[in-house]
Amino acid sequence: MSYQNRTVTLNGNKQILTGNVVKEGNAAPDFKAVELDMRQFEFSKTSGKIRIISAVTSLDTAVCDRETRRFNEEAAKLGADVEIITISMDLPFAQRRWCGAAGIDKVKVLSDYRDRSFGHAYGVLVEESKLLARAVFIVDRNGILRYLQLVDDISHEPDYQSVLQAAKALL
Repeated sequence: MSYQNRTVTLNGNKQILTGNVVKEGNAAPDFKAVELDMRQFEFSKTSGKIRIISAVTSLDTAVCDRETRRFNEEAAKLGADVEIITISMDLPFAQRRWCGAAGIDKVKVLSDYRDRSFGHAYGVLVEESKLLARAVFIVDRNGILRYLQLVDDISHEPDYQSVLQAAKALL
């Protein structure tokens, strides 16, 4: 599925995406989110590293759980030059509880619940549910979007190999 279609599916049901359409080679949009301790996070203040942004629907679902655990494992292998961010609409309290139970210690987990800033900026806000579609973005050290993967069906995991190859190519 092309990112330009502006739809994904959830178990075969069409879901419409709202927000901006982002393109590889363009500056990555800034966004604000909420950290686990309720502090405000600003993406523009994270330059200097390669950033993998994993948008998930909810950490309390099986697919999002597996995806975030997988990226947590991969983070150690990628080294200090790569930061992995997982973002969902889950409340920070639920995210903190889930991270503790899952042993997530290498991925930065953020909530987009307050302003939906990320969902709008990256065009992955699902109109029907107001949750985020499953997508992965890679932003280089200079703030340029170098890779995007919008998963066709929200209930499927991303192509990890493709994401990891793209990130390693930027090191």
